[in-house]
This record gives sequence, C-alpha cells and structure tokens, in this order.
Amino acid sequence: MEHESCRGGAKAMLNLQPNSSISTAYHPHFGPHDDLMLLEIDEKLLPDILHNRVSLRGQSDEEVVLCTPSKTYAVKLFGTSNFVFLVPPSDPSESSETASNEPVVASVLKVALGIMELVEVAPKLDKLKLLLMENPYRPEDEMDVEELEEIEKDKMGLFRWEDLVDRIQASDEELRAGLRALLAVEIDGYWRIVDEKYMDIVLSMLLHNAVLNGWSLNALKEDEVVGMLEADGFPRRLALHCLEMYGGQVREGNGSNGRAWVLDERWVCIHFARVVLKGGKMKMESFMDEWMKKIPARMSASFEMLEGEVLVERLGVETWIRAFSVSSLPSTPVDRFVVLFRERQKWEWKDLQPYIRDLRIPGLPSKGLLLKYTRKMQPTSDAEPVFSAR
Repeated sequence: MEHESCRGGAKAMLNLQPNSSISTAYHPHFGPHDDLMLLEIDEKLLPDILHNRVSLRGQSDEEVVLCTPSKTYAVKLFGTSNFVFLVPPSDPSESSETASNEPVVASVLKVALGIMELVEVAPKLDKLKLLLMENPYRPEDEMDVEELEEIEKDKMGLFRWEDLVDRIQASDEELRAGLRALLAVEIDGYWRIVDEKYMDIVLSMLLHNAVLNGWSLNALKEDEVVGMLEADGFPRRLALHCLEMYGGQVREGNGSNGRAWVLDERWVCIHFARVVLKGGKMKMESFMDEWMKKIPARMSASFEMLEGEVLVERLGVETWIRAFSVSSLPSTPVDRFVVLFRERQKWEWKDLQPYIRDLRIPGLPSKGLLLKYTRKMQPTSDAEPVFSAR
C-alpha cells in the first residue's frame, strides 16, 4: 500500500459485493493510533453503547471491566492471524463530481493486531464488604452532620454511592443488589454496614415495645414503631433499617402513615442464633436451650431455618454446633471452594448445597461448578453423594 489521495471510506467497504475487490492505500494519517481499539459486541449491547449507558470500571491494579446498567463484562483482547484494517468514513467535503473521476480506494488508518471482545462475568463484590467493614456504623457515630463534614471521609472509610461505583467492578444494578445482600444502609449520604451489636439492641427494643404496646408482629404500623424507637433515642433511619432488615411491607400508605410491616420469622430467628453462637461452638442441647429463650413468644423457631448458617459436628456421642454463615464466604467460586474444603475435606450434598446455591457464573450451571471444582464420590446409586476438592 502507498500513501495517496483517494476516495472511498468505510461506506465503500460496506457496499463491496461478494467475489469483488477494492484497492487499499495508506491514509495520510496512518499510524499506530493507540487511542483507537476495535471492540466486537453482541447486537443486544448496541443500544446501551450508542446511548452512553456503559462505563469502564477498575482501579489501576485491576483488569478493566465494562458495565451496562445491569451486567458486567470482562474485556478480552484476542489476537488474529489476519490483518484487520480500520477504515475511516470518507471525507464529506469531497464533491461527487470530482470524486467520480478517481478510483475507489479504501484508505487504511490503522492495522489492528487484535480485537477486544466482551465476556459476561459475575460482579466482583467481595471488595464491597471489605470497604464497608472498614468503618461499621456504631452508636458513637451519631454526631451532627456539620461535625461529620469536617472530618476527612476517605481516612474514616466512608463511601458515597459514586465512591463505590468508582471502586467496585459491578454494574449499578449488581452493586445495589450487593448492598442489599450486605444489609447496608445509606446514612447522611454514606453507605454503611451497621454494627451487629447495635442492631441487636435496636431489634430487642422493637420487640420489647411490641410486647408493652400489644403490637401484632404481623402488622406493625411504621409510624408507631419508628416513633417509639426515636423516643428511645435511636435515629429514625436506623429504626426504619431495622424494619427493612428483619421484616417486609404488607401494606403501602401515604408516607409513613398507613404503612405496615410484618417481621420475618426466619430472619429474626437467625439473628438470635448468631447472637447465641457469638462466643463459639456449643453443645447442641445448650444451644437449643439458649436459642429458644431468645425467640419472641409469638414466633416459632425450627432448626431448618439455620441452613447455611451453622455447621453440626458429631464428636463421639455428643453433637456440637458452631456458626458458619454463607454470607461470610467469598463470592467467587474458586475462593469459595477453597474455604469450604479448608473447613471440611469432604462434604455431603445436603451440607454443601446451602453454601454454593447462591453462586452465579454466567454460562456455567450449578452442575458445571461441581464438575470444575469438586470430585464426586457415590459408592451406590442410592447412597448420599460426597464431594471433595478436585
């Protein structure tokens, strides 16, 4: 190819008929153009890209990902054995009369050595928990907003939404789902995880007020519950957060007036099981006795509620129980299975399943995860399968 004045940009290439050819030449501005990369995308992503609904996310020490409003994609560069020419649009200033007397030549601006492709991946949310746990919300954090604004936020480990978007490799939708899973709450513009001991105090006070005032745990009026907790010295946002953590709305209303909540029996019972096991493993009988004492009188607890929250061990004739929550495990499959098999060398399926059913890897079903990361042992077809590390 030679440098020459020519006509026929990308449009000429697009209009090229089968079994026909076109001459090529170097564009006057031909060069490496490192700021130009070729990206091959699925057609379903085109609207998001054309309407600027995508963003590249990642810190300097991370591999970049591309995020749409709802999904995360790894950006992979693939080499090619063929030349890939980047041909710009033709110059619109050319008159058709002048151009018609010149040969149709495609002017090549750049030769691409590879093409970037997008591969859907799971969001990287483990970092989110690490960031929010730098500074969990505690009672002593209840200070004036003006006083809070005078403190350097980064050094305190406080993060606004835009800070998390800048640091976490996940789409906005996935990031919000991650915040919900961590039971995080936005307080004065910053996303926080509330200290467990503090939430225990708030929940216990809510249950105490329910008994004193004869409230039904299936129809808690928001304005009454929040108003009473505020009178007890708790911030309004934390009172609402308690209802959001341990309950669900059963009736909408105008503002807080008329809104009603029901406490979720399972989440309340799990909370008190965690409180009881805070000190370490216990004999099953002792645990069940302490746990039942803490369960509200109008609730019914069953051991099945603790699936994915505790591990049971049999030592001789004794049965012991200890906390082991799926919420504390890594979200990436490789790290998750490393932790699981460090905990136990062999897992029965009924014990393993609660700890992997939340794993979501695009294009890889649950059976594929087991094949990739475990070995299955099953002496007979009717025997309980046992899994060990691959």
